[in-house]
Amino acid sequence: MSTPAYDDQNVFAKILRGELPSHKVFEDEKTLVIMDIMPRGDGHILVIPKAPSRNIFDIEPVDLNAVMATVQKMARTVVKAFGADGTTIQQFSEPAGGQVVFHTHVHIIPRFEGVSLKPHTGEMADNDLLAEQADQIRAALD
Repeated sequence: MSTPAYDDQNVFAKILRGELPSHKVFEDEKTLVIMDIMPRGDGHILVIPKAPSRNIFDIEPVDLNAVMATVQKMARTVVKAFGADGTTIQQFSEPAGGQVVFHTHVHIIPRFEGVSLKPHTGEMADNDLLAEQADQIRAALD
C-alpha cells in the first residue's frame, strides 16, 4: 500500500496555521488539542500533531510519541473534568479505516457506564456548548 501525499489544505492544517477557528484545549511544542465540532459524546476532543503527517503510516516516530503522551495526559484530564468512567480512544487511517480528515489525529471521548456513543451524523455541535466544555477541560488540566 502506498500512502498518498500529505495535503496541507486539510482542515487541521488550516487550524494549525490559524486560518480556521477552533476551541483549543491544550497545546505544547509538538501537539494541539481541540474540541471535536461533531462530537460523539460530551468532552470529545482531538489530539493533533503539529508536524504534517497523513496518518499512522507516515507520521514520524518522535511525533507519534508526542501525540500519544498528550493522548494519555488528556484522557486523564477529560475523565477528571467530566467525572467519566473511562474513555474511548480512536485513530483512523485511510478511507478504508474510516479516516475523513487526512492529517493524523486521535479522538478521545469520555465514556460513562450505560451510555452509548452518539452516532456520527455530520451535524456540528452548539458552539457555546463546545466553548463551555473546553473551559471545563482546561480547568481540570494539571
